[in-house]
Amino acid sequence: MKAFIIGAAGFVGGHLADQMLSLGWSVGASKMPQETIKKEGVAVYNIDILDPASIRAALTEFAPDYIVHLAAQSSVALSWKNPSLTIDVNIKGAANVLETVRALQKKPRLLLVGSGEQYGHVKKGECPVGEENPMRPGNIYAATKACQDMLGKIYADAYGMDVMITRAFNHIGPGQQPMFAVASFCRQVAEIEAGLSQPVLRVGNLSAQRDFTDVRDVVRAYTLLLEKGRAGEVYNVGSGKAIAISNILEKIISLSHAQIRIEVDPERLRPVDIPLIEADIQKLVRDTGWHPVVPLEQTLQDTLSYWRSAVKNA
Repeated sequence: MKAFIIGAAGFVGGHLADQMLSLGWSVGASKMPQETIKKEGVAVYNIDILDPASIRAALTEFAPDYIVHLAAQSSVALSWKNPSLTIDVNIKGAANVLETVRALQKKPRLLLVGSGEQYGHVKKGECPVGEENPMRPGNIYAATKACQDMLGKIYADAYGMDVMITRAFNHIGPGQQPMFAVASFCRQVAEIEAGLSQPVLRVGNLSAQRDFTDVRDVVRAYTLLLEKGRAGEVYNVGSGKAIAISNILEKIISLSHAQIRIEVDPERLRPVDIPLIEADIQKLVRDTGWHPVVPLEQTLQDTLSYWRSAVKNA
């Protein structure tokens, strides 16, 4: 099989490329010109998803059987600070990908990667959240991903395209950028251990409960969906279990011998934050046989080890 990852230079893209290569697939991957992808056996292309011609050139040359669209502005915090960028990349970019794929002579299967954030203000009694639950986006990032979701369904219905959509809940692991909570916690602990920072760990809202899954489990779900998922369907990807961010932080601190004080940083608090998000993953399990296998404790240990190494080698 030939699989192409649009937006492969980021956290998820690297892990997804590794997963695809492990399956023996031929892998193509796109990046922006200023980014780098260093993976042996991967055909790398420069794509700007706001430039349809660059998308068309790469996909025509590689001629994939499968496409995973990962390219996105994926930070909720940044979406509040730069809504225009988030709208351009996440909505216009998705529309460009869909329209380009529609026009290809060889018709690939397309997986659009969305987010559990799309569900937004989940009402009491609605958790775990199923795919039929109403979307009530509570932030700009979530709204753009909900729009991508709707565009994907429209293209699937109107043009008979083989499109599937995921709503991936919080995924974490080694290599994630510190704009995300778990990576931020781990980096701060590593810097404190190395004597580069005062023993104060700055945090946002710790009471929120989120559904965390190891990124290596998430990308395995994506490849299983490419093989076994049903066209036109939406799939939640998560662990099926919510945990308070305060509990995550406690687990990370317990992995360190440093004496660390916690301090709330107003800059890390969102204008609107959703108290509880938890995925119902029955549909994904039923259609693909997927189950998460990496324990949370292992994910946190691996992420902290990644940041210890990154801080040491900086």
